[in-house]
Amino acid sequence: MRTKDFIFILIVIAVFLPFTISDTIYNWYLSFNAEHGMVMSFMKFGILATMGELLGLRISRGVYYFEGFGVLPRAVVWGILGMGINMAFIVFSTGVPAFMGYMGMDNPSGVMAGSLTFEKVLLAFSVSVVMNSIFAPVFMTLHKITDTHIMNNGGTLKGLFTPIKMGEIMQNLNWKIQWGFVFKKTIPLFWFPAHTITFLLPGEMRVLFAALLGVLLGVILSVAARKK
Repeated sequence: MRTKDFIFILIVIAVFLPFTISDTIYNWYLSFNAEHGMVMSFMKFGILATMGELLGLRISRGVYYFEGFGVLPRAVVWGILGMGINMAFIVFSTGVPAFMGYMGMDNPSGVMAGSLTFEKVLLAFSVSVVMNSIFAPVFMTLHKITDTHIMNNGGTLKGLFTPIKMGEIMQNLNWKIQWGFVFKKTIPLFWFPAHTITFLLPGEMRVLFAALLGVLLGVILSVAARKK
């Protein structure tokens, strides 16, 4: 095992270990998450999703970092996107059951709050499909744009806050991959079932689970990129 791989594993352990060995820390997490959900969303995605990108880079290029990659700017962007994801979870997990009730489903809010049943799984799947069909393409495209912007500005934090050349970046995106793989394959094959599980979890665990999924997706995308 290389030294950098060992260090990366130690960092992962350091992030998660306190929550597994200390009830005090875990209870603090639950309390703080309930009172400051958007702040925790920023922290969860800023740390975990960025770690996923570093791991993906290790798989695709054999390194955890290269000059201009911009770890800190990516963490800031992931944090902001994480808050958007938290907002989307609230909007769609509330709105879709309300719509299902409008369409005639009996007590959808009660179904979501109740024990695991076939109806609850079906409803969670419906929330996932609607959210990922409407929100995910915009989210993924925005993430790709910010990635490109960070790289174009040398991976610096100062460069992150320069005006984004939206039209130019969007014009030069590889839409064949963006549509043919990112939208067409990862959304129905990965995100639909993954977020079905997400919406079956208690509310306080959903954003954390989504951030962990971001780590896994970073690995999947890197493996796919390596095969191309």
